[in-house]
Amino acid sequence: MLKLNAFAFIGLLSAGILLQSCAHKVTRVSENEQIDISGRWNNTDSRLAAEELTKNVLSENWLSNFLQQQQGKKPVVIVGLVANKSHEHIDAETFTKDIERAFVVTQKVRVVQGGAKREELRGERADQQKNSSVSTMKKWGLEVGADYIMQGSINSIVDSHKRQKVVYYQVNMELTDLQTNEVVWIGEKKIAKYVKN
Repeated sequence: MLKLNAFAFIGLLSAGILLQSCAHKVTRVSENEQIDISGRWNNTDSRLAAEELTKNVLSENWLSNFLQQQQGKKPVVIVGLVANKSHEHIDAETFTKDIERAFVVTQKVRVVQGGAKREELRGERADQQKNSSVSTMKKWGLEVGADYIMQGSINSIVDSHKRQKVVYYQVNMELTDLQTNEVVWIGEKKIAKYVKN
């Protein structure tokens, strides 16, 4: 009976050591800290690409031309679809949100909702026509129309040999005049990562 208890104790002790060695350790870091673990697209890539492209688009001639033609009225922009054409799964919404946020923060352009979010807003407005008081319901036909739409894609090329690879990303963005269909700005951000396993 004593031997069985000793074996059970040793087994429990071994299991405890094994579980402790498998425990995860989580350390909080700043969201601006650059951490590359896998070499794949990450939050740093999204943030840096959005910052550079936004800075670039807001410093180009289309903006000063529009302000001059419209007597200082700010252009209204929709940030549209960014297609993921890369070799990996990338949720482009974090990237588009970074661009929208940068536009709003600079206050050089006005941003309006597009796509599914615009449809949700219209659904809420329709619901208010039936369920809200006349004094508080929002009226139809008063949306701010966009002057421009920004769209783009995220592409990638992977060059690998044995345990080494270079991952090359290219983010292409275009700003198009919604009235004339004219492309008024094209920007790109390139990111290259060397990964050795």
